[in-house]
Amino acid sequence: MIDTKDFSFFESQNSFDFKGFLIKITSYWKWFIISLIITLTIAHQVNIRKEKIYAMQTSIAIKEENNPFLTASTSLVFNWGGTSDQVQIISNTLRSRSHNEMVVDYLQFYIDYLQQGKYNYKDVYGEIPFHIVIDKNKGQLSGYLIGVKFISESEYEIKIKFESTHAPLIRYSDNSGGETNVVQEEFVKRYKVGQKVSLPFLNWKLEINDNPGKYTGNEYFVRFNSFDGVVSRYQGIDVEIDSKAASILNLSLTGSNKARMVEYLNSTVKMLIRNQLERKNQFATNTIRFIDSTLIVIGKQLKDNGDELKSFNRDKNMFQIEGGGAEISGQLTGYDLKREEITRKIVYYNSLKSYLKNSVDYSKLPAPTVAGIDDPNIVTNVSKLIALSTQRSEMSYSIKSEKIFNEFDIQMDAIKKVLLENINSANSSLQYDLSLVNNKIAEIENNIKKLPEDKQEYLKIIRKFDLSDNIYNSFLQKRSEAQIATAANLSDIHFVDQAKDIGGGLIGPNTNVNYVLAIFLGFLIPLVIIFVIFFLENSILNTEDINKLTSIPIIGVVGIKHGTSNLSVFEKPKSALSESFRAIRSSLQFLYKKQDIEGTKTLMITSSVSGEGKTFCSLNIATVFALSDKKTVIVGMDLRKPRIFDDFKIKNDIGVVNYLIGQKTINEVIQKTHIPNLDVITSGPIPPNPSELIIGDSMKEFMSILKDRYDYIILDTPPVGLVSDAIELAEYSDIILYIMRQNYTQKDMVTLLNNRLKRGELSNISIIFNGYQNKAKYGTGYGYGYGYGYGYGNYAEGYHEEEKSKNSFKKIVSKISNRNK
Repeated sequence: MIDTKDFSFFESQNSFDFKGFLIKITSYWKWFIISLIITLTIAHQVNIRKEKIYAMQTSIAIKEENNPFLTASTSLVFNWGGTSDQVQIISNTLRSRSHNEMVVDYLQFYIDYLQQGKYNYKDVYGEIPFHIVIDKNKGQLSGYLIGVKFISESEYEIKIKFESTHAPLIRYSDNSGGETNVVQEEFVKRYKVGQKVSLPFLNWKLEINDNPGKYTGNEYFVRFNSFDGVVSRYQGIDVEIDSKAASILNLSLTGSNKARMVEYLNSTVKMLIRNQLERKNQFATNTIRFIDSTLIVIGKQLKDNGDELKSFNRDKNMFQIEGGGAEISGQLTGYDLKREEITRKIVYYNSLKSYLKNSVDYSKLPAPTVAGIDDPNIVTNVSKLIALSTQRSEMSYSIKSEKIFNEFDIQMDAIKKVLLENINSANSSLQYDLSLVNNKIAEIENNIKKLPEDKQEYLKIIRKFDLSDNIYNSFLQKRSEAQIATAANLSDIHFVDQAKDIGGGLIGPNTNVNYVLAIFLGFLIPLVIIFVIFFLENSILNTEDINKLTSIPIIGVVGIKHGTSNLSVFEKPKSALSESFRAIRSSLQFLYKKQDIEGTKTLMITSSVSGEGKTFCSLNIATVFALSDKKTVIVGMDLRKPRIFDDFKIKNDIGVVNYLIGQKTINEVIQKTHIPNLDVITSGPIPPNPSELIIGDSMKEFMSILKDRYDYIILDTPPVGLVSDAIELAEYSDIILYIMRQNYTQKDMVTLLNNRLKRGELSNISIIFNGYQNKAKYGTGYGYGYGYGYGYGNYAEGYHEEEKSKNSFKKIVSKISNRNK
């Protein structure tokens, strides 16, 4: 138990009443128990309804792989810019919209496969015996749960509950939406397994994964979701660079279905490997595409030249014609090849120059080596330009920073300037080489003109044929090199650990957090409520409250009673409650002695309002005096709401009222009790004018007679806070005991008492603090209950009566009048 004295320092330093607040908290201990039960029950219900959340991981390594079939002079691949740059690019790509769109579309993860669980729908991807093949060009019902129930191994039933006359549709070929008219009812129809379903709102074919026989009777649900919404969800994939190895990326997904997450993680990496390898082979692919288009043209020329040669050979003595021309033909072919090679380089440079000036996408440039260019400056810069262009294109899907793109543009512009300068320099050199070759060819052609016409014609035809044939073979060789490079290339991305469900992986829900939160709220909620009540409520909680509010002394403190009867002292004389009343008796005797009161002592007991234990204290104080062999009488002066007769098992037919109106004598109104030396005078019938009876001469006579007969007179009066009756009776009292009850009496009532004391309406007042208990377990009653309810609302205006008692009193007055007549 907490000692409230520990808070004395705080009370002295602050106006906040810690001690009172502590008492208030302990008085509502049941609230805490109820609150904890409620919050823990809610937490338990939330926990059992939450889906289990799992985490699946995979790891990949990024390492630049060199092609073993490429020499230093064969540049058919480009460099990404180093491993560090690759890691950043790949990390951004994995979270990019375009990449995740490809993965979601490939896996068709916009289709949910569900089954009804105990509390919610469960994602059963990977566990169901079927899959759906949809027609992407036609609309599918969006957002609805489509029931699929196997009737037999070869037949299933579709069930859809339409809630309106319009149903939303989605077409996955272009991710466009729409709607269709439906009948607002439950749609049910059966189909054969593998049968095409063609409906205005559904277009699919159900195919079997497993033996459906063991699933017959089971019901599943299919749901088509927004493509963009699903992609957005998977863009949240967690991609982290390993803290111990900068070239390793750790990928993870969280969700309720482990099979779905494993499939997605592995597929997103495989898609990335495929796309990266395609981009890595882009030089070779562009080269092959360029060579293929060139081979078509050269192949046609070669065929034409061959046909021309065959036509020339007819009816000719080729042995005589060929004789002596082989050497010249060989020289001429050699120079022709050199000229073609130089011309091809000049054409490439001019094409590259035009491309650099007029285009912004450089990812489709063919390799310089396709034109026989091996200048390292040209090759390296073209490779860098393609790499930057590709990287910029990739980042445009995942990064929106203009600053980063500006940096890319600045780098590409710098490379373009260098390339343009290199092209101009190379072109000048090539033009010079071309003029030399042309001069040599001109010399040989002049020598050929000296030969016979047939030989000249033959050399002309064979020259064109040999040139086309050499060029064709050269391009075939380069195409073969490009294909070998493509086939031999390896992706720079490799699995370290593929995602795999090996059990475990559970990360949520964290039920312990919910229970801790429930316990916290279970204490906090009632604490806040009590805190509000404490400040809104104005009741007295302890003796310190009384001492702060008034200088009137406290004569005693009475605990709580635990029985139904109010006669606690008589029924349990050895109880602590009885001892508290004996202590009050001793204090009263001291006060009487201090005031030199001899003979009969009169004691008035009152309170602020009803329910404070005034009658309870009156009965027990009278009892302790009676048990000390003092003739005692307790008088029920609460003429408006009589109370004291119930505990003595006597009737209230006659009492003080009967004496005051002259109907009964003093002996007739006094009633004996089962307690020795204790008599009772009840209130009697309720009068219409109690205040007038109290201030009348008969009241003085009544008190005078009682003083002649008894040692102690106990007046149980109405509350002074509601009516003025107790004020009128104060003149007959030697001492007034004012009852205040813990956690019940309002502090404002103490102010009212102080005002009456200042005005002299009351004197010789002492306070009894009633209903006190250290832990303040309020809520028990005094037997009669705290719904005592005087109904004094009308008393403030002067009178109140019950209809039955009023009629009874009129009859009594009428009888007295008739008797006097």
